[in-house]
Amino acid sequence: MEKRNLFRGFWTLFKGYWSSEDKWKARGLLAVVIAMNFAMVYLLVQLNEWYQIFWDALQNYEAENFWPLVGQFTALAFCYIIIAVYAIYLRQMLQIKWRTWMTNNYLSAWLGGQTYYRLQDATDNPDQRISEDIGQFVNLSLALLIGFLKQLTTLAAFGVVLWNLSGSFSFTVGGVEIVIAGYMFWFSLIYSGIGTIIAHKVGRKLIGLNFDQQKFEADFRFSMMRVRENSESIAFYRGEPAEREVFDMKFSNVIKNYWQLMKKTKHLNFYVNAYAQLAVIVPLIMAAPRYFSKEIQLGGLMQISSAFGRVQDALSFFVDSYDTLANLAAVINRLDGFTAHMNEAQKVQSSVTRATAPELKISALNVNLPTGRELLKKLSLELQNAKSLLVTGASGCGKSTLLRTLAGLWRYASGEISLPSNARVMFLPQKPYLPLGTLRRALIYPSAEKVSPPDDRLKEILRRVDLPALVDKLDTADDWSRILSLGEQQRLAFARVLLSAPDYIFLDEATSALDEPREVEMYKLLREDLPKLTVVSVGHRSTLFDLHDTELNLDGAGGYKLRALS
Repeated sequence: MEKRNLFRGFWTLFKGYWSSEDKWKARGLLAVVIAMNFAMVYLLVQLNEWYQIFWDALQNYEAENFWPLVGQFTALAFCYIIIAVYAIYLRQMLQIKWRTWMTNNYLSAWLGGQTYYRLQDATDNPDQRISEDIGQFVNLSLALLIGFLKQLTTLAAFGVVLWNLSGSFSFTVGGVEIVIAGYMFWFSLIYSGIGTIIAHKVGRKLIGLNFDQQKFEADFRFSMMRVRENSESIAFYRGEPAEREVFDMKFSNVIKNYWQLMKKTKHLNFYVNAYAQLAVIVPLIMAAPRYFSKEIQLGGLMQISSAFGRVQDALSFFVDSYDTLANLAAVINRLDGFTAHMNEAQKVQSSVTRATAPELKISALNVNLPTGRELLKKLSLELQNAKSLLVTGASGCGKSTLLRTLAGLWRYASGEISLPSNARVMFLPQKPYLPLGTLRRALIYPSAEKVSPPDDRLKEILRRVDLPALVDKLDTADDWSRILSLGEQQRLAFARVLLSAPDYIFLDEATSALDEPREVEMYKLLREDLPKLTVVSVGHRSTLFDLHDTELNLDGAGGYKLRALS
């Protein structure tokens, strides 16, 4: 990412919270944290002055001043410790509030309008973007912002101290005497400037390596999650060697990139540590002539060394923070890309018009594949309320894609779909989704547990769909998608329909794992309990023809046939 785009991405991510409905609380807390860091700088200046007085007292053997000076140091150190502790505590409080706000906004954007569904092939590991990258962005941004302001204040305070202490340095060039006032300040400025340039040259590749490392780590973790989610299928296939091959490949990417990261970090650390150690001895060497000529005492020498160190630290902020800046740049790249993909997904909509009508009506509906191949051309039909439609056709002809279009999930479509206003619609996929948690949560999904129907009602429904063994397990938490067979999961999905009582139900081979008698039983349950329900089913079995009023047969090349079944 170019520098301009990096700054743009940072500002886009940064400004949201600070201009949100929580902005005044956030700005107030940030102001307190910054003020506390300024107070810490003030105390450091006081300690710097204490160094001169203390070391001069030692050099002059002033025993009567020793303990008072120790007491003064204790008071200054105590105040510094209290402020330093609460400055970090309040900064962490601000991090929590900022991260909570960003996470809530990203979750809303990711879940809103089925963005998570549309992003399946557009971005990698969205879970990592929300769970890890937001936290890193907040932590690193605050640390760098507050650190920069603190070091800027340190530079202003100790720059004046160092200027006044270093005196003047004179030398003669061509018979002309040149005097440099505050020469140690200027040397510190030049030293840090050169150090910053070299640090950037040495460590700039860390940005890309950090970006790749997070991606490879997430890919490795996701491959293991896939095995856990599909453990039974893999076990049946005896697919362990194939999965191990995938693990080895993903993990080798992690290790290869980490070796590169280690090498570049080693180069940067060599430079940073050498740079820091040299900064310890340089001020002593430069101030030694004035000390030995007795222009300054030992306290002045120590004060100069301390002030030079503070100024050098402030000017070297970029050098010392380069690794942090590299991490932040990688995080910005990932979050900015994720945000851009979500925005694109939210903008892209199908050309299907949604309208209202007394019953389900489809007008001139065209459905295509992303390649442009036509699956359905100018489909028009009307389905009376409380009637049923069976969608048939060869595998791959577009039956499930038609249901996705009706649900508003498929964007490669055009035409018009009409339903009654405020109609309650429910879709049942072939493999039901069972959330982690209690059986109650799985049964009433997508409703929340706090609006759960009474237990008696839930138990009655479980018995009606022939799941009596689950009646006493409503509050048992487990991975129900692993425990229940696919047939049991499909019956649980029918229980959801009976509980939700929708006006329209769309079933995508939702009885494929049931034997024919149970399949008939489930459809009869819908008719008995929900006589006004309109049903649209996708299926292959011959038994389904007796359970529906109309057949829609797709040929997969754009054509279709409608015929009455009863």
